[in-house]
Amino acid sequence: MRNRDEAEAEIAAVGAALRVERQRQGLSVQALSQRSGVSFGLISQLERGLGNPAFQSLYRLASALGISLPKLLSGMGGDSMVVRSDERYALPTSPDLPTAQQVIRELLTPRSQSNLQVIRSTIPPGFSNEGNPFRHLGTESVTVDRGRLLVVHGDRRVELAEGDTMTYGCSQPHWWANISDEVTIVTGAVSPFES
Repeated sequence: MRNRDEAEAEIAAVGAALRVERQRQGLSVQALSQRSGVSFGLISQLERGLGNPAFQSLYRLASALGISLPKLLSGMGGDSMVVRSDERYALPTSPDLPTAQQVIRELLTPRSQSNLQVIRSTIPPGFSNEGNPFRHLGTESVTVDRGRLLVVHGDRRVELAEGDTMTYGCSQPHWWANISDEVTIVTGAVSPFES
C-alpha cells in the first residue's frame, strides 16, 4: 500500500510540473496535445495526478515543452520556497524572432508554484507584441522597474513610467510595447484567478 501511495504522489508531482510548465509557456492542453502528439485526455488526466503514463508519452511531452525528461520527472526540482538570483528559470523564447522582439523573461517564483508567478521581463528597445497580444485566464500586475512601458488592455492605453504599476484581468487581449530608447525592465505577478 505504501509503494502505491508513493507512486501516486510521484505521478501527481510530475502532473503538477507538467501543468505549471504548460501554463508558463502559455499553452492550452489542446495546443500541447497537438504539439506533442499525446492525447488531450491523457494530458488532462496526468495534470490531475491520475493515470499511469507511458515513458514514450512523457518523453513526447517533455520534448514538446523544450525541457529534458529528467527535469519533468523530477517535478522540476529546486527549492519549493527560494529562487536564488543565479538559479532563475529563463522562460523559452523563439531564437527566430528579431532582436527587438526577444524579451528575456525570468521566473522569480519556484517552478513548482502554480497559484502565483512572478516574472522579471527585460524588454529591448523597439519591442511590441501588438500583432500577437496575450490572452489567458488570470490576473496580472506589472511594475516598471526601469524605462517606460505602454500597456494596451482592450481599448485602454496606459503609459507606465518607473515605479508605476498596472493590474488587469488577463482574459481581455493585452499587449506591451517598450516606449523607451533603452531596455525596459518590468516585474510582473500573475495569478490564475481572474479579478
